Amino acid sequence: MTQMLSKQAAHQAMHKKYVLSSWSAQAALMAPVVTRGEGRFFYDEDDNRYLDLSAGLVSTNLGHGHPAVVKAIQEQAAKLCYSPTGFFQDKRAELAEALVKLSPYGDTEGARVFFTSGGAEANDDAVRMARALTGRFKILAAYRSYHGSTGVSMQLTGEDRRFGNEPAIAPGIVHFWAPYTYRSPFYTQDPALECDRALEHLERTLLHENPRNVAAILVEPIVGSNGVIVYPDGYLEGLRRITQQHGILLIFDEVMTGFYRTGEAFAAQKFNVTPDIMTFAKGVTSAYIPLGGVIVREGLAQYFDTKALPVGHTYAGHPLCVATGLAAVKAYQDDGIREQVQQLEGWLREGLKALESRHPLLGEARGIGGFWALEFVKDKDTREPLVPWHGDGPGVMKNLFAELKKRGVYSFGKFNIAMVTPPLNITRGELDFGLEALDYAISALEAGV
Repeated sequence: MTQMLSKQAAHQAMHKKYVLSSWSAQAALMAPVVTRGEGRFFYDEDDNRYLDLSAGLVSTNLGHGHPAVVKAIQEQAAKLCYSPTGFFQDKRAELAEALVKLSPYGDTEGARVFFTSGGAEANDDAVRMARALTGRFKILAAYRSYHGSTGVSMQLTGEDRRFGNEPAIAPGIVHFWAPYTYRSPFYTQDPALECDRALEHLERTLLHENPRNVAAILVEPIVGSNGVIVYPDGYLEGLRRITQQHGILLIFDEVMTGFYRTGEAFAAQKFNVTPDIMTFAKGVTSAYIPLGGVIVREGLAQYFDTKALPVGHTYAGHPLCVATGLAAVKAYQDDGIREQVQQLEGWLREGLKALESRHPLLGEARGIGGFWALEFVKDKDTREPLVPWHGDGPGVMKNLFAELKKRGVYSFGKFNIAMVTPPLNITRGELDFGLEALDYAISALEAGV
């Protein structure tokens, strides 16, 4: 007699048969079937519990099932789920106002918001706007970056996920090297020298591309899924100075860094550098509903008072999405998330640096606020990556994440990087549970290498 599959096993088989999963070879995939979430944990169909140590994909900043946000979704669903984008909408206006006040523009000239369904669309649209505003064509973006998987955003991306989109379908995008002190492209481990050489490299790149042809430089103010690289002091200020000198717009991709991930509402405020345009997504709704957007400072947004805005989407400013975003923004403020992240940064720094000192394969634990990553190496002196930067050989890092799951903890990473980006309201006890699991998983990794 054929043994009956458990409900979870049946859904796993169904998933493998009918669903294509992101960025993965499909045959070897096997994962828990997640059916519910509560606080900083989610649960599979067999009721196994997992600490969400990466806030999903650096997005569920408020954890799972925040009651105020869930209530807003329910109320809006009962009231209005869609209206054509040509109509004004109450929650869309209220969220735009809240975001502008939260942004670095709120106390100065103001700004306007265009809503999208996610971060990739937002970066696409920011590029279109920059080209319209400047009459220029070229866009500069950094290597070792990720900006999304749509047409333009994928070409903006500097790492290997771009390769599936080549030959280029979005011409005019030029990549440059940004600073990365731990693994310097400029042959130094001195942060000040790294900054100076990186800015000189950027200016030389502009010289050869002709700055009068460059509409914008678009960067993550902290590199996200490619390793949580915090730029050395002075680099973002240098970008701002160079772009202003040449009449180039500066665009910050704040899809991961926004909504208190760094300890401030946006990384622009954390580093006191105000771009011309900002993109956002993920944390704006704590990822409960897909939503993204572009914030354009008022002095530029006025251009579109007499010229047609060259972007539009069926779901731009979707009523259900913006109502969710409005509730999430209010929850960040009502729950004192900014203050919680300041405390969380200390817990993470203490715990992750202790792991770094204890484990020979952990080359560096780095980050800021609630945004951290672990970089694994074969040797701390040579800094040779544990796995090469375009492949994971025998699946070494997959073993690390599998060990974490055995201990009831979820995280993710890329090549030799593991992300540690928990929900921003995680408790000390919950974090200690996650750190203990990391300690165990890294020890198991070292034993198997």
